[in-house]
Amino acid sequence: MLRPWQFEIQLDKKSDKALYLQIADAIIIAIKSGKLTSGNALPGSRQLAGLLDVNRNTVIEALDVLIAEGWLITMDRKGTFIADILPEIIPNKKATAQINNTVEDLKPHLIFDDGLPDSRLAPMNDLARAYREIFNRKSRWQIMGYSNELGNIEFRKAIVQMLNFKRGMNVSLDEICITRGSQMAMYLAAHCLLSKGDFVMIENPGYKPAWEAFENAGANLLPVNVTIDGLDLDAVENHLKKNQIIKAIYVTPHHQFPTTVTMSLKKRLKLIELSNQYGFTIIEDDYDHEFHFGQRPILPISSYANAKNYIYIGTLSKIVAPALRIGYVASSFENIQKIASHRRIIDVQGDNIMEEAVLNLINDGKIKRHLKKTNLIYKAKRDHFETLCNLHLKNKITFKKPEGGLAFWMVPNKNIDANQVCEELLGKGIKIMNPDQFSFGSPVSGFRLGYASLTEQQMEEGILALAKYL
Repeated sequence: MLRPWQFEIQLDKKSDKALYLQIADAIIIAIKSGKLTSGNALPGSRQLAGLLDVNRNTVIEALDVLIAEGWLITMDRKGTFIADILPEIIPNKKATAQINNTVEDLKPHLIFDDGLPDSRLAPMNDLARAYREIFNRKSRWQIMGYSNELGNIEFRKAIVQMLNFKRGMNVSLDEICITRGSQMAMYLAAHCLLSKGDFVMIENPGYKPAWEAFENAGANLLPVNVTIDGLDLDAVENHLKKNQIIKAIYVTPHHQFPTTVTMSLKKRLKLIELSNQYGFTIIEDDYDHEFHFGQRPILPISSYANAKNYIYIGTLSKIVAPALRIGYVASSFENIQKIASHRRIIDVQGDNIMEEAVLNLINDGKIKRHLKKTNLIYKAKRDHFETLCNLHLKNKITFKKPEGGLAFWMVPNKNIDANQVCEELLGKGIKIMNPDQFSFGSPVSGFRLGYASLTEQQMEEGILALAKYL
């Protein structure tokens, strides 16, 4: 296949800017200048590495960034091409004028979500191939009937192995249930554990969909403030000393939602000690364990040998694709049996075919390779987002670069009307999450900005717009 453009990229190997970013930026400039147009094919990574005299892995990193940002697309057995629809589209001024003052004018073109992955990175070709392989089996009829309400047994074995080997846990096959996403896992856990009138301690600020699951089960919520190293355990202990029926505490200790802070080891051990002393269950939501950019992720509270009362909830949806609902819950045999009983009432079983397909990707090593690739991309995006914040929001906000997760937590240095800021930005076509969505009672001062699903251009546009109102 002919490649119409001769690559003449000048790399500055003494520059502080990484080589793969220099390559990516040079290709973006070539696209903007018209040297490369939609449908043009690029040289293979090996050939391009030779032309530029760099390591092939450097070229692959550059191409991954461009694919993630929407500049390039890949086609199986054909190569890499300039995308048909490019990230930057010049708006039609006449069309824009015609829809002013209409409902459509309020639809955002840029959304800072709460930390969702970039769905453009989803391994769709691999997943589609896995589905085809399943339906090409001679025994494919066997997967079309009912299966276990706890999930496909081989898929459960794979999750058990992952939890025991990668997260230091010690669970067996009978201590895990596969669910349609972590929210279903939260709902099932709430209904198997809680009764009307029970109390559940929650993080404030925190994750409201989990609170709603607890309230739906009839529980009352007790908010506990979050500090720089996790939950305020003095406040937890004060609640426990009162004669209330505290059945559970809900925590997101790895990357606290929404503040991104990590619970310290001292607090983790103290929380386990309190749980064992007072008999309440630790509901641990490890919603983005895989996205960690430091030395290694912190092991779950549920992995500690002396943790007797726990329910551990995780998800694969953020790894594969948010649209594919794959969650899991690990706990004692007794709790899992109660969860199975509730599961039979609302869903009979999970998506057996999807679980088989994802199991195929796990066994082939594709999930592991996909995670390695996406973590490099998200780390680069995180670092770029930090640079933009330091450049445009200096002296306006206080934040700490997160070691993991896909979002930043930013606290304005001055008192502001958060509702007004959100409304003003929405009027500009930029949506950010209102802090009220995280708070219990009094509004919290802070914004959670997800960066992973945005391009570099979108990040800068959003940060510049936010800077005007802080």
